[in-house]
This record gives sequence, structure tokens and C-alpha cells, in this order.
Amino acid sequence: MFKTRVTEMLGIEHPILMGGMLWIGCAELVATVSNAGGLGILATAGYTTGDELRQEIHKTRALTNKPFGVNITRLPAVHESPWQEFVNVVIEEKVPMVETSGSSPEPFIDRLKKANVKVIQKVGAVRHARSAERLGCDAIFTLGFEGAGHPMMEDVTMLNLLPRMVDSVKIPVIACGGIADHRQFLAALALGAEGVMMGTRFLVTKESRAHPNVKKALVEAKETDTVIIQRSIGTQTRVLKNKPAEKVLEMEARRASLEEMLTVISGRLGRNAILTGDVDTGVIGCGQGIGLMNEVLTVKEVIDNMINGAAAVLKNMCARWPLPTTLGKA
Repeated sequence: MFKTRVTEMLGIEHPILMGGMLWIGCAELVATVSNAGGLGILATAGYTTGDELRQEIHKTRALTNKPFGVNITRLPAVHESPWQEFVNVVIEEKVPMVETSGSSPEPFIDRLKKANVKVIQKVGAVRHARSAERLGCDAIFTLGFEGAGHPMMEDVTMLNLLPRMVDSVKIPVIACGGIADHRQFLAALALGAEGVMMGTRFLVTKESRAHPNVKKALVEAKETDTVIIQRSIGTQTRVLKNKPAEKVLEMEARRASLEEMLTVISGRLGRNAILTGDVDTGVIGCGQGIGLMNEVLTVKEVIDNMINGAAAVLKNMCARWPLPTTLGKA
């Protein structure tokens, strides 16, 4: 129904992509999103070797024959990511698409392009979008301030950032950041996006491996129940407002060191919170779209609701405000 350059480029039915979420973006959820007509993306941030990624790719292919992608994140970290191994595995396994984030894909984009891998860079500023286009990226994800993950320190919302991106590059733009329902999907398309990426909305699905306690906490939360942490160290991230998040804010207020903050923000603690359901043991990334998520649905229900709901809104708008017959005439 909503065909764009992104659906054509990736060979998918709907222009809806799943973010490469740490601890959540594993084979089962990725395959389910792809089987429902979107594009699932495996997250590599939790892997320590290329072989671990290879095994998850094989597992994904056993669950779907539809396209899927791999996320390669190169953010500053205590432990260096073996991204070179990940690139090798992606090429060897003929994965059709890679999402790159955290820093420029310049060190490996030529190898991926020669292997016919589509490269989509996640950016949060127009200058970075232009750089990605110059490098040869096939599309960009534009991350607004509303989103989870690591929005740019400039704090520009999607409503303003997205049309600026669309006006600044010729390659397709995919909107991400706080998107959770069909109205936002349609609005993103109206602003010029050719697809959307969602993370938190897919985290809160029946197929997600997140603990039911986490899903319940997010469903019950409002858009005001997120906070931005880690501004003091230049890697700000939006998370659920829980005890660890409040502790981090207190640490930042007194200019605590990174070493001290790691006792609260470490990935190990976040993994424990998400997978065991002890919500107050670690920080939990989520976007402001949590205010629009009122129940835990299946992945197929999420995607079908996005597409059918957007189509219904569009039909209603056309009925309420029909185009004048003189439109476009001299």
C-alpha cells in the first residue's frame, strides 16, 4: 500500500524497520518483523566475536526467508567492538543491509558496497546526512530528540529535523525517534520520509524477549516518564525514568567520573533489568512514544495497525478536505 524507494531497495512489503536494539534485536524478533512485511535488524552491540553474529544470522535464516539487516554500532565504549569481524561476517553471509551508527562508516563502506550490501547510516544532524550521502550510503535514518538510543546533543525534534534532512539529500530518508503509532507513521511520510524505524514499539510486543515486567512498565508509562542521561559525557541517551536513571542524574549534577557512573549505566545492569524484569537494576532505553503504547501486541498486529490505521486516516482526510478541481491548473 505504501510503496517507497525504501521498500523497493530492501525488497520489503511495508516501509517499517525495526531498530537494532541491544539485548532485544535477536533472531526470533528480527525474523518475526521480517515475516510481517517489515525489516528486522540484528543488533551486534552485545556480541564479542564475529562467530556469535554468524550464528545469529544462521538462526534468523532458519526462521525467515525474507530480507533482514545487521546493525553495526561504533560508539565510544569501555570494550572495543570487533566491528571489523562483523563487517567480514556480513559480507561472507551475504546479508543484504547494514545499519551503521555511532560514527562514520567510512572505514568499511567501500567493502560493503562492493559486496552489494545496502548501507543506511543513522544520523541526527543535516551535516552528517550530507556526509553519509557523499560517502555513498544508500539511505539515512534520521534520529529525532524524542527517540531512545543516542540522539544528537543539539536536541532537535523530528518535526523539524526530518523535513530539513529530506531537503538536504537526494537519498531516501527514514524517520526514527519516538514513533509508535499510525498517525506518526503517516506524518513522517507527509514530511518526506520514505519509511520509519521503530525500536521501543517492537520492544513492547509479545515476541520480544524483554521481561513482562518491563513491557508492563512501558505500557503504563507516559511520554513524560523518560529522561535524558549521560549529557555530561557527551553520549546522551533517553531512558525510562527509574531509580538508576535518577541516580545517574544525581551523579552528573555533582560531576561524577565515568568510572563511577559505569556502576549504574553498564550494559550488564541494563541487560539484567530488561531480561529478568527487575526494572530498577539498570537503565532501560525507550523513546517518548511510550505514551502512545497502551497494550502489548504481536509484531504483526503492530505493523498491520500502522499500515491500516494510516490508510484510514489518509482516506478520512481526503474525504474531509477534497482537493479542489482547479488545483494545478494555470
